[in-house]
Amino acid sequence: MPPPVPPEERRKPSPEESLEWTQRFFRGLGVDKPLPASADRPDAYSALVRGIISSAAVSASPNPRVTCTLAVSTSATNAYNTLHGGAVAAVAEAVGMACARAAAGDKEMFLGELSTAYLSAARLNSQVEVEARILRKGRSVVVTTVEFRLKDTKKLCYTSRATFYVMPVASL
Repeated sequence: MPPPVPPEERRKPSPEESLEWTQRFFRGLGVDKPLPASADRPDAYSALVRGIISSAAVSASPNPRVTCTLAVSTSATNAYNTLHGGAVAAVAEAVGMACARAAAGDKEMFLGELSTAYLSAARLNSQVEVEARILRKGRSVVVTTVEFRLKDTKKLCYTSRATFYVMPVASL
């Protein structure tokens, strides 16, 4: 086994290499279909997340809340026809970040930690209400909680807690 490559010697793959690596990964899983044309775009991940959420709203209060509706479609389900765990985590990150930005302003921040509890399944063709709230807001950290509830029964399906770190501003 070759030694690991030091971080300073790693390079970012070209878009063509990245696409080829992704296709090779899916072929290894037994998926031999071509990726959609939108996968070539640099914002493909964001488009995927935006494609399954709708009706987003931000409350205008000192402790902002972000709410949206998620439609469980075949593009976001697993082999059991329930919402895929990766889709849950991706939506939790996106909605949590929107809530953190509403609380901290347009500061540069990044996701430091995300934990998700999968309590119950959201089935194909169901509607899920997603709500993010601020748990703690400090100078350098914002912690959000995100709840996923079935729209018709209000049953809690998933909960996530996300910690976002605010990038310090350089003072020269």
